[in-house]
Amino acid sequence: MFDDLRETIAAYMARDPAAKSPLEVFFLYPGLKATRSHRKAHWFYTHNMPLIARFISQASRRRTGIEIHPGAKIGKRLVIDHGMGIVIGETAEIGDDCLLYHGVTLGGTGKETGKRHPTIGNNVLIGTGAKVLGPFTVGDNCRIAANSVVLGEVPPNSTAVGIPARVVKVSGQKIDYASEVDQITVSDPMAEELAAMRKQLENIRCISQTIDKNAE
Repeated sequence: MFDDLRETIAAYMARDPAAKSPLEVFFLYPGLKATRSHRKAHWFYTHNMPLIARFISQASRRRTGIEIHPGAKIGKRLVIDHGMGIVIGETAEIGDDCLLYHGVTLGGTGKETGKRHPTIGNNVLIGTGAKVLGPFTVGDNCRIAANSVVLGEVPPNSTAVGIPARVVKVSGQKIDYASEVDQITVSDPMAEELAAMRKQLENIRCISQTIDKNAE
């Protein structure tokens, strides 16, 4: 238990430039408090004491602004940056070395029973305000861009961007987005395609105007 705590604090120190000391992270960071409370709540949940589990999770929600259902499975060294407004559903699963920003939702669509929430792989970064909705997998080493809405599977080593999210494959290259901590430099293929179409239309317009002038 103490080794896990030490590793998690080290992960916060590595990924958050605002973290000044391990003591600051331990005593003041809501993300760490939320995950520590979740470990307790999850223990009660898996030992058929759901009322105590929900009591712990709701108390943590009031203290931190982070709502993690006690049934969710969370791996090692999860870093939650700020964390206000994060919601993690009952059947969600999160791998090791992931990074979540505030406003993230790992939720369901309201239609399913049983497994209703996403499974997040290892080394995954999920940007501010992103929504990952449904019982599918986001593969290892993926990045979900800020404010994206992901409604389907994301293969490993990929970026998902947009509403609804589109997947951009990083071909043949493993990228540790959780360590890179980059929410901004995300290319949107749809936007690039529209820009290319606008450029072509502008070229056609210029040619048409030239032809009309010559005809006069």
